[in-house]
Amino acid sequence: MKKKLVIPKFKTKEEEYEFWDKIDLGEYHNVSSFKHFDLDQFLKEHAEPKTTRITIRIPTNIVQSYKKKASELDMPYQSLIKQQLARGV
Repeated sequence: MKKKLVIPKFKTKEEEYEFWDKIDLGEYHNVSSFKHFDLDQFLKEHAEPKTTRITIRIPTNIVQSYKKKASELDMPYQSLIKQQLARGV
C-alpha cells in the first residue's frame, strides 16, 4: 500500500515549485498504472464543435413561426431551429 499524498498549503509559488520538484510520485502512486497523456489528442476530442454553413429553402410561414416562438423565448430564431434539429437527430 502506498502512502497518502498530503499536499500542503503553499505561501509562495517558489515554495510550491520546490515541493513538486522534490517529490517522488512513485512513493504515493503505482507508476505502472499511469497512462500516457497526449495533449493534442485531448484538445481534439474536447474542442468546441465545429459548425457548417448550409443553405436550404424553408417555407416562409415556417420561418415566421420560428421567429415568433424565438421572440417569445427571447432567443435568436436560428438558435431555436438548431436546438430542434439537434433533438430530432
